[in-house]
Amino acid sequence: MARPGSMMLFVFPFLVALGAEAGPATELGEPMRPAEVRAGALLLEAAGGMRPAPTVSTDVEVRVTGLLARTRVVQRFRNPTAEWVEGVYVFPLPERSAVDALRMVVGERVLEGEIQTRAEAKATYQKARAEGRKATLLEQERPNIFTTSVANLGPGEEVEVAIEYQEELRYDAGVFSLRFPMVVGPRYIPGSVAVAGFGGTGWAQNTEQVPDAARVTPPVASSASERSHPATIRVELDAGFRLREIASPSHAVRVSAQAEDRYVVTLAEGPVPADSDFVLSWSPKVGEAPGAALFHEEREGESYVLLMVMPPEAQAAERARLPRETIFVVDTSGSMHGESIVQARAALGLALERLNPSDFFNVIAFANQPKRLFSESQPADPPSLARAKAWVQGLDANGGTELLPALRAALSGDAERSSVRQIVFITDGAVANEEALFAFIRANLGRSRLFTIGIGSAPNSHFMTKAAAFGRGTFSYIGSPSEVQSKMGALFAKLESPVLHDLEVSWDARGAEAWPNRLPDLYLGEPVVVAARLRSREGNVVLKGRRGDEDFVIDLSLEGGASENGVASFWARRKVAALMATLHEGAAMGDVKQAVAELGLRHHLVTRWTSLVAVDVTPTAPPDVELETRPVPTLLPKGWSLRHLFGGGDTEAAARARANPLRPSAPPPTTAAVTQPAALVTQGRLPQGATPAALLVWIGTACMAMGAAIWQLGRRP
Repeated sequence: MARPGSMMLFVFPFLVALGAEAGPATELGEPMRPAEVRAGALLLEAAGGMRPAPTVSTDVEVRVTGLLARTRVVQRFRNPTAEWVEGVYVFPLPERSAVDALRMVVGERVLEGEIQTRAEAKATYQKARAEGRKATLLEQERPNIFTTSVANLGPGEEVEVAIEYQEELRYDAGVFSLRFPMVVGPRYIPGSVAVAGFGGTGWAQNTEQVPDAARVTPPVASSASERSHPATIRVELDAGFRLREIASPSHAVRVSAQAEDRYVVTLAEGPVPADSDFVLSWSPKVGEAPGAALFHEEREGESYVLLMVMPPEAQAAERARLPRETIFVVDTSGSMHGESIVQARAALGLALERLNPSDFFNVIAFANQPKRLFSESQPADPPSLARAKAWVQGLDANGGTELLPALRAALSGDAERSSVRQIVFITDGAVANEEALFAFIRANLGRSRLFTIGIGSAPNSHFMTKAAAFGRGTFSYIGSPSEVQSKMGALFAKLESPVLHDLEVSWDARGAEAWPNRLPDLYLGEPVVVAARLRSREGNVVLKGRRGDEDFVIDLSLEGGASENGVASFWARRKVAALMATLHEGAAMGDVKQAVAELGLRHHLVTRWTSLVAVDVTPTAPPDVELETRPVPTLLPKGWSLRHLFGGGDTEAAARARANPLRPSAPPPTTAAVTQPAALVTQGRLPQGATPAALLVWIGTACMAMGAAIWQLGRRP
């Protein structure tokens, strides 16, 4: 993944100094020694020894209406110490969410967030922080990673921060699905040069490739703490049609039927650790699936519409199946260890079974470097397939996530064959240099098509969806072994079906501005979804396209449909995404920044250049208090291995890290969280390894020894 620092040297002095001010032991977890900590945790000295402090709880309420979901996320921060602190919490949201509301509750006071440019909101927050007033700042780090900062949290105080967002649901192959991400998995940080980038409290250093690494790498909390990060989820489901099935492949759920085909879905086991994404899917009864859906909202004299259209299926007549060249690329980095690599091997095995003798194929595994099974693509004959299956079953997970060399290997060697060239990329996407990867895909795609498969409990959905979009392919998620067969079957049904292409939408309405303005190619079971702003809803919309060799035309009236709040925000979010994509086409950063900021301010949206800030009027902190900034640790995603993520493997660097005498020898974890005033830092050696951490530890040890000697000399009479 990325380089942690060698700040372990500071753990014991800080814990002792902090312990004198710790809150009641009843507010803390079970006693534990620093050597027993498996990952980031805030340990406080209390009765019975050092105990982990409570962090944050999350309550999620989702209201689904047709194609849209309105979600409210409530996070509670508590300070169990006798100090005034600032809390910083990095958390994920869906990559297509339009965040438009922030509310802070302090005792009886309710403060509503205001949208400002990012710089102005930061200045407003810092001013309130300095004046001793409570304040909350919500910032976007990535389209799917956000940061909440809470200033002037007093001893024993609790602050509630609520955010709301609108989201378009995913509809694919007759199934609607909702994904709520609950954990930011540790990201691999490429780059060897430390740079002065965005300030943050993460465990990684900013590099020339990821200048905001310190803001997207929250410390990792102890997975052993059952009290850490409890989350509750409640979904009110009004699909607008009768349902055949409601299911969650990620969590045990309880479904309660309400009146008029409405349902309430809750977690069957109550609060759960926030260590894996929550996924809910539902499918209509046979014949009840909508052929088209229209939602609208009137705002400031303009009409906003969200349109979904299911194109007609191809004729059932047999078509000659074109031969294909398929390149399978599988992630074998440390974050894929455990359940993820098992799922990846199973997915690859099923994929190889679907190849025809007329197909060509190759397999590329990557961690620090890509490794090809064959020097070039081979026919899918029995000997080649047998060799591939044996090779795949022997894959193990260790090392860094160097995606760029893997992409380069997959997109190179494009032989001039008449076959369709498809790249199937199987990964959790745990990287932080997404923009560089998108630019490479766009510039080097050629005639290939890129399909992404997200593996594991917490895949990087932003990377998966955008990589597939730039690759003119599609994406899928496999969250558990039970999903492998169905998800791979659905993917290959798309790969083997005619593509819906040459799509055009024309509006018989005044002043239409629709996003996306250029429709992508679509695959079997995927709908056309367009958001538009109109001066009025009088008129029609016409969708034209081709599936294989067949033309089709769909003509729909814009009148009618369901009125739904948030459609305007959704349209603005679509336009923001389109504007951000133009940066890869050479658009000027200044022009894009101005346009995105204006959209964010007008529609009250959090974007890369706009933030929400809520400030209390009355100062509560003492005027001379110095705040301690304490990042709230996130859990390690379910099924991930700390040993393989933060320093396993057989490299020389990993061997030196394991030999570090400061690391406890029993039990044998290779990482430990340490607490220091500025941040929680993960101790260990990551596979990428460009920083001489072991050397720095020895230097630090020598410095501490010298300091202790000087201190002892100073005490002598």
